Amino acid sequence: MLTVRLSKEMDTQLSALAEKTHRAKSFYVKKALKKFLDEEAEHEWAAASYHEFLESGQKTMTYEQFVAENNL
Repeated sequence: MLTVRLSKEMDTQLSALAEKTHRAKSFYVKKALKKFLDEEAEHEWAAASYHEFLESGQKTMTYEQFVAENNL
């Protein structure tokens, strides 16, 4: 169980949305939290991949170099 305190404005907006759509406020809070957690996980993966690339010592190349090197 988790308790979250919202600003008056956020609570008003959330309540209006819930009433308009006939959904529970918790439905939207869960949906927003899921989206945030997924984005944070993706960010962490990208940062780890970037650091791994930097540590590998590999060189970067431009798109034009890639096309030329791969005969595309």
